[in-house]
Amino acid sequence: MAKRVHRPREDAEFNFILGMSGVPVLAYFTGTWPKAIEPCRVMDLVVGGIADDYTGRLTAVRADITRCPAATERYGITGAPSYVLLKEGEAVAHGTGAMTIAEVRKFLDGHL
Repeated sequence: MAKRVHRPREDAEFNFILGMSGVPVLAYFTGTWPKAIEPCRVMDLVVGGIADDYTGRLTAVRADITRCPAATERYGITGAPSYVLLKEGEAVAHGTGAMTIAEVRKFLDGHL
């Protein structure tokens, strides 16, 4: 995974990253249960590439649902992988399931 993808260990760290970002944030939520592991691994690669391509325009944050339960609840996350595009802490777009790089770009470009 790209170094540009933040991996908070808890809700406080997730909130700190949101507060420090001067650009929109792509928060993607992952899970560790059997049906979520493989799609989340795929999305690690996709979002890592996206984070590199959108340097300076986007902050990427990979949040584990079990480690960031308050953020998971706040943004209505019910499965993994799920995505929320945040501008100034407010959700402007949601997505779920594994996506290709082209699909993630389309998801982002309509809102950036």
